[in-house]
Amino acid sequence: MFSVAVIEDSAAAEVSLDPIRARLLAELAEPASATMLAGRVDLPRQKVNYHLRALEAHGLVELVEERRKGNVTERMMRATASSYVISPTALAAVQPDPAQSPDRLSARWLLAVAGRLVRDVGLLITGAAKANQRVATFALDGEVRFASPADRAAFAEELATAVTTLVGKYHDETAEKGRKHRVVVAVHPSVPEGS
Repeated sequence: MFSVAVIEDSAAAEVSLDPIRARLLAELAEPASATMLAGRVDLPRQKVNYHLRALEAHGLVELVEERRKGNVTERMMRATASSYVISPTALAAVQPDPAQSPDRLSARWLLAVAGRLVRDVGLLITGAAKANQRVATFALDGEVRFASPADRAAFAEELATAVTTLVGKYHDETAEKGRKHRVVVAVHPSVPEGS
């Protein structure tokens, strides 16, 4: 089971967003059968089985084992990931495009950049899984408390200068076997836990 999986297919995204199916995905962190799940989610086994088949058809749950119980074969299912992220690729016709209105200070542009990040990393994860390889990535995540808007603006300017300097130092357009990497740095207000 993956810790996070990216849903790139629009039909799989639609299936995962159904409230009953989302609850079943959460319940399937550990293997369970339709009968076991029916008791947990207070639904008839047949209805649970119907939803499990839909989730399985889209690769969101997988068969772990089959157990024979009298005349019945009990199918033990498990979610393929602990959590899921829906890629903008699933909404191809309306996915955000950061190139449409680049504005370093716009929250909507930041959201478009974040959408592209999810799309790109999702595609990289999918490709790497098919090739049985890892993806070379690096991320920082932290918080800073600014005393004033002026301090925040000064921080943003200093950060932009530092990143531009680093990119200039290491970028080599002539490197024959070099591979381009995207650098995304974002600063936004923190959202309180539980919001």
